[in-house]
Amino acid sequence: MLSKLYLKYPLRKKDLVGLSWTLAALLLMLSMLIKPELVFQGAVEGLEIWWQIILPSLLPFWVISEILMKLGFVTFLGVLMEPIMRPLFHVPGEGGFVVAMGVSSGAPVNSMITAELYRKKMCTKNEAHRLMSFTAFSSPLFMLSAVAVGMFNQPELGIVIAGGHYLASLFLGLGMAFLYPGNARGIYDTCSYGECSLIRAFKALIRHQRREKKGFGKLMGDSLSSAAFNLINIGSFIVIFTVLIKLFNEAGLVNLLSSGLGFLFSPFNFSPDILTALARGFFETTLGSQTASQTLAPSLEKITAVAIMLGWSGLSVQAQVASTLYGTDLSMKPFVAARILHALLASLFTWFLFSSGLELSYFPLAPVLGPLKGKASLSMLSLIILSLKAGLIALTSLIIMSFALSYFKKK
Repeated sequence: MLSKLYLKYPLRKKDLVGLSWTLAALLLMLSMLIKPELVFQGAVEGLEIWWQIILPSLLPFWVISEILMKLGFVTFLGVLMEPIMRPLFHVPGEGGFVVAMGVSSGAPVNSMITAELYRKKMCTKNEAHRLMSFTAFSSPLFMLSAVAVGMFNQPELGIVIAGGHYLASLFLGLGMAFLYPGNARGIYDTCSYGECSLIRAFKALIRHQRREKKGFGKLMGDSLSSAAFNLINIGSFIVIFTVLIKLFNEAGLVNLLSSGLGFLFSPFNFSPDILTALARGFFETTLGSQTASQTLAPSLEKITAVAIMLGWSGLSVQAQVASTLYGTDLSMKPFVAARILHALLASLFTWFLFSSGLELSYFPLAPVLGPLKGKASLSMLSLIILSLKAGLIALTSLIIMSFALSYFKKK
């Protein structure tokens, strides 16, 4: 009977993919029916994470980024930061805004903004792939507060973990610019770097606002609607992946994955407890990092594992990124490949920084990070304020470098 059905309806490769997903969904539903208590616990935990952490920390950034994009501030930055974003990363100047928002709030905000730039034809497809791949930062306050202080209770580790993470992102962006170049000049062929001045940027801002005539009420309403829609999507992914981790752990799949990771990371010689943490971090970074911090393994193993998980970002975040690309023809393949490279680079940089005996007090950023010392946790308002500081520092640094490059270009 099956052979007759196959002869009448020959299967294609895409059909097999669809049937595989159907089977996976049926198995998941069966698991939920068998273990409803685990599903309930996972759903509650996921909702708590979304309501208490994700919503209050991401909503302000998401709304303000939407407003700034609609007001033309991204166009202003595009002209202003073209001299540094083009030669270094082969992306348009608007990418500087993605970098700043990525530093402030992490993924998937960076991919949401990149997708919006692509929809408005402010960047090409290749540029969008590169931009969302190397700006998929972990939130600085997650690394400095949640991980270093809340989980490890060692604030001085924050600069090691964050330093390795951002250095890996920088090298990843530079590498992708040469290995995956696409169009190096793009839509700004008519704008020489020496002409991209502050005056030119203001002119571009005024032209955008004259063209896009929207009242403040309409502007705020559209921004809130877009932010709410995206945050509900993120919350749904968090709940589903928290439930999946519960079910996978009960079925022994996490231990099975730990064995596979033991072979993959054999050069690192990780202890079994660290491999379990990596298995959990494969799905969700927060759970994996917390597990790593509670093990009895050496500190170097712990923070190296955390660096790998932060670079990989977890399937939960990757699924959130995929949701922000809905409605575009952007692919997740470059993003996933970049996450693997980021994980490896971050582990190497973190190992080097930790082995060098790096201390928080050695850095000029110590006054900015000072409030983290001696505190196991920070209020959400404090986290938002410190995140804004981090984003402003990154944005100001990029603008200063753009002015410097423009000046030397004229010379």
